[in-house]
Amino acid sequence: MPTSRTTPRRILAGVLGATAAIALTACGGVKTTSSGGGEGKYPTGNIEFSVGASAGGSTDLITRALAQGMSKELGVSAPVLNKPGANGALNAKELQAAKPDGYKIALQNASLFTITPLTVSEAEATKIDSFDVITGVSRDDYVMATSTASGYKNIKDMGKAGKAIRYGTTGVGTGAQLASALTFKTAGIEATAVPFDGGAPALTALLGNQVDVSTMQIGEAIENIKAGKLVPLAVFSEKRVPFLSDVPTAKEQGFDVLVTQYRFLTAPKGTPEDVKARLLEAAKKTFATPEYKKFNEDNSLTPMEVTPQEVLTSLQGDATDYKGQLDKFGISLAG
Repeated sequence: MPTSRTTPRRILAGVLGATAAIALTACGGVKTTSSGGGEGKYPTGNIEFSVGASAGGSTDLITRALAQGMSKELGVSAPVLNKPGANGALNAKELQAAKPDGYKIALQNASLFTITPLTVSEAEATKIDSFDVITGVSRDDYVMATSTASGYKNIKDMGKAGKAIRYGTTGVGTGAQLASALTFKTAGIEATAVPFDGGAPALTALLGNQVDVSTMQIGEAIENIKAGKLVPLAVFSEKRVPFLSDVPTAKEQGFDVLVTQYRFLTAPKGTPEDVKARLLEAAKKTFATPEYKKFNEDNSLTPMEVTPQEVLTSLQGDATDYKGQLDKFGISLAG
């Protein structure tokens, strides 16, 4: 494993710059038409990647890296647009209504389909069968961290603080909220959630001591952990995460909390099979490049480049498990 890592901010700048260069280049076989739908084999125009989160977070960074690689493979520009709100639900609703022609696609988070439905009515919940899954992409484990000023070294330390803990999450209905809520409930620690719209603002709030602790994806926190600005308290995977091998799991500390985040590429329901096949081919070729593999390593991401059916099976299993845990402990994420 490399002894030094590129910061997410630096990676984002590099990806943005590379993507901009692709969009502006007239040579190299890259088409720059403003829209698709013309004559000829797909794609004949730009493919829009939308992100249901703020710039700088894991979903945004992964989308930009994937869009950059797929743009090269497909020979068209692939602009990335941030459309944050409601843990990606606003972006999902827009994608759901888009024409199913392969010119608007999005990377989506598992939590939108496994956890967010537990916070809203059945009618408001975003359903995976409203989309076509192209491929799984990657998994991003959660870490709960605190500032060095707090003095906390593990989960139990927070129970000795003699005060209610204010914990930041990456939004209502997210894995970060679920992992935190389950941890504090099982530990018997009084705590209040402070939701932010994505990992980047949650990290900023934690570094600014606006909250006592925060749970976010490891890739969003690891640079500040390694720099000594944040203290990791627990990870929420089954086993320790190689990127933070010294950090114990919540389970090791006596709290049976297992929550993970993963992402997959989607298109509007009814996208033609040949178009989906072309997108899948471009994604697989991107996954295989040294540049994309290094991106995963630099951002502490575990490849989850699985079939659409495997994604759907994981979503169904996680949704059932999470609901069972919340019911068991009488936890409501909605409030």
